[in-house]
Amino acid sequence: MRKFLAAITLPALMAAVLAWSAHGPAHAQNLFAPAIRVNDQVITGFELQQRARMLTLFRAPGNPQQLAREQLIEDRLKLDAAETAGLVLEDADVQVGMEEFASRAGMTAEQFLRALEGAGVAEQTYRDFVKAGIAWRELVSARFTPRVSVNETDVDRARVALGGGSGGVRVLLSELIMPAPAGQEQAVQDRAARIAELSTIPAFAAEARRYSAAPSAARGGQLDWMPITNLPPQLRPIILGLGPGEVSEPLPIPGAVALFQLRDIEETDAPDPEYSTIEYAAYYISGGHSQKALARAQQVKDNTDVCDDLYGIAKGEPPEVLERGSRAPEEIPQDIAIELAKLDPGEVSTTLTRSNGQTLVFLMLCGRTPKLEGEGPSNEQLGMMIRNQRLDSFANGYLEQLRAEARIVDLE
Repeated sequence: MRKFLAAITLPALMAAVLAWSAHGPAHAQNLFAPAIRVNDQVITGFELQQRARMLTLFRAPGNPQQLAREQLIEDRLKLDAAETAGLVLEDADVQVGMEEFASRAGMTAEQFLRALEGAGVAEQTYRDFVKAGIAWRELVSARFTPRVSVNETDVDRARVALGGGSGGVRVLLSELIMPAPAGQEQAVQDRAARIAELSTIPAFAAEARRYSAAPSAARGGQLDWMPITNLPPQLRPIILGLGPGEVSEPLPIPGAVALFQLRDIEETDAPDPEYSTIEYAAYYISGGHSQKALARAQQVKDNTDVCDDLYGIAKGEPPEVLERGSRAPEEIPQDIAIELAKLDPGEVSTTLTRSNGQTLVFLMLCGRTPKLEGEGPSNEQLGMMIRNQRLDSFANGYLEQLRAEARIVDLE
């Protein structure tokens, strides 16, 4: 959003949008014909074009056309589920959502719409985007909030996980990152549920060698000792709730499912460092895990020592191929945060993909900024964080279920 705000005042943005349009789906014939069928609903070529253009303006990482397709399919599933549940959104509700989203950029909805329309994005495109988000939030809240409870023990454990105790905790984990290609989501979920029932280290290691896409697969998924504070905040309570040999519930991440087995845990005398921000860079390479893309990733790795080197690598390419930011740990996407937990500054990961496996993520950790003494969330904030994490977990699982049960057909 900050990148978008910086760009909308520049004539260069319009030039970039026009250049994209000249080579994108705007020149496809019959844009208003159905392009994708999702159950009994359709997505038109015009909707795909508009969403991709909006994502381009937002500097969303990855291929805008692929991302637009995935988002619009999910939006149809979310809205259909909300309608089935009897949830009805009034125009006033959507308007409030539009104002709230625009306020994150320090703008009114009217100002935000003018900026979008000036770059060729219709008001209805933005309205539909916001409406799907609100409907899903309301549905998830109504469906899953009664199942979520947080007690004092949960908060205490979370504070330990955040490094708020007098000592530290480090863990010895094994991981299994299992790709979930389009059309195979249910089969992967079923396999993950079976693996989650395992209780021995050799059994999990055998499954990791067979199914994991992470480099650790060759070692049976085994990772080295790491401070619990290296892990994403949303993952720490899950890991602390395991006993040695136990496996986490399947965790949906973009294009894959993750499982973790706790091999050992120990307390340390010195408290683990807690971080206020983590800086990282992601360079996006077309081709997913193809040999060509991996060879390009190795070439980039051989020519980079620090994150700043990636600016030279990406010079002359579209701006969306390189994303660099400094975020609070809880704001980092979970799959990226999991990979960053294993890295030291200057190290890279090529485990992740985007755009349904078609884009390889060359991920580099730039650095971690320790929290100042006395910084930390209140008990109320911790409780809200735990509640939201559990709701997110329910929501992600529900969306995967809806997608697995849906009839999705490309009509073009």
